[in-house]
Amino acid sequence: MAPTAASAAAAAGKEQQAVGLAARDSSGHLSPLAISRRSTGDGDVAIKILFCGICHSDLHCIKNEWKHSIYPLVPGHEIAGVVTEVGKNVTRFKAGDRVGVGCMVNSCRSCESCNNGLENHCPEVVFTYNSVDKDGAVTYGGYSSMVVVHERFVVMFPEAMPLDAGAPLLCAGITVYTPMKYHGLNAPGKHVGVLGLGGLGHVAVKFARAFGMKVTVISSSPGKKREALERLGADAFVVSSSAEEMEAARSTMDGVINTVSANTPMAPYLALLKPNGKMILVGLPENPLEVPPFSLVQGNRTLAGSNIGGMADTQEMIELAAKHGVTADIEVIGADYVNTAMERLAKADVRYRFVIDVGNTLHAAAAE
Repeated sequence: MAPTAASAAAAAGKEQQAVGLAARDSSGHLSPLAISRRSTGDGDVAIKILFCGICHSDLHCIKNEWKHSIYPLVPGHEIAGVVTEVGKNVTRFKAGDRVGVGCMVNSCRSCESCNNGLENHCPEVVFTYNSVDKDGAVTYGGYSSMVVVHERFVVMFPEAMPLDAGAPLLCAGITVYTPMKYHGLNAPGKHVGVLGLGGLGHVAVKFARAFGMKVTVISSSPGKKREALERLGADAFVVSSSAEEMEAARSTMDGVINTVSANTPMAPYLALLKPNGKMILVGLPENPLEVPPFSLVQGNRTLAGSNIGGMADTQEMIELAAKHGVTADIEVIGADYVNTAMERLAKADVRYRFVIDVGNTLHAAAAE
């Protein structure tokens, strides 16, 4: 069998050429850029990228809204594709496997967090894009034709999981799955509230149902009630601006997954918790939170945060999702539409996740 371009490059120790969509400055405009990937090392997996979800973090980063962007910046940490080559020490994957890469591509692999399978908490974690890897190279994300990743940070896709609708689970899915698992909000019969019905919230509703919990959507948008109840299968819907509905829901929930990124007072939502209830933040408001101490002390309530998840949890999440038919609701777009998609995302004009058809459209967009 003739060697692939990737294997030839690896044998020669050469970098592999790829193309990506990059922002050059804080305007956030994305355009084609020739990039290099490292040669496939002994423990590496080379992946042809077929789909990549668009996360709201991508929008923040291309516009430098978090003030740490490294340009040129190729975003994307919801990557799904097919293995093209593996290094000689790789045991979990082979060419042709359907795989994904989420928010991380490296860590120290030796600290307590890494040894416990919680690479997301490693102080030396390397993110999939806009980060600096151990070799000093800036990482480029999944808005690109291919990627090379150490096998520890690659997720196997079950056959039942579609690559396009499964890709967003590698960020949105693990972001809501982890707090449910680690805060005991995954037990049948428990009552969980999902605050905000967007890219994270709609997946949280689906996982809550998969766990057999009662789920209530809390939203400022009354127009989302029908979708939450009839299409996503929530048990109840509370309009957060309705004092009557919020009062009726007071002290009824074991936990609330807070997906909202806007700054909102915490007290009205903490009041929805039962005694010993927990609110878990997964959204990232720009400004400090307003948390009156009595909102926590009365009722012995907990306010916590959660940040994605480790690799073992990510694999567990994608397998459970496949078993229960949990996928993201997506709008598949071509690479030439990505800037328009970003404009729409800024206006929350998507239900609920854009996914770029990288495999079929990136090279055509780059050639224009």
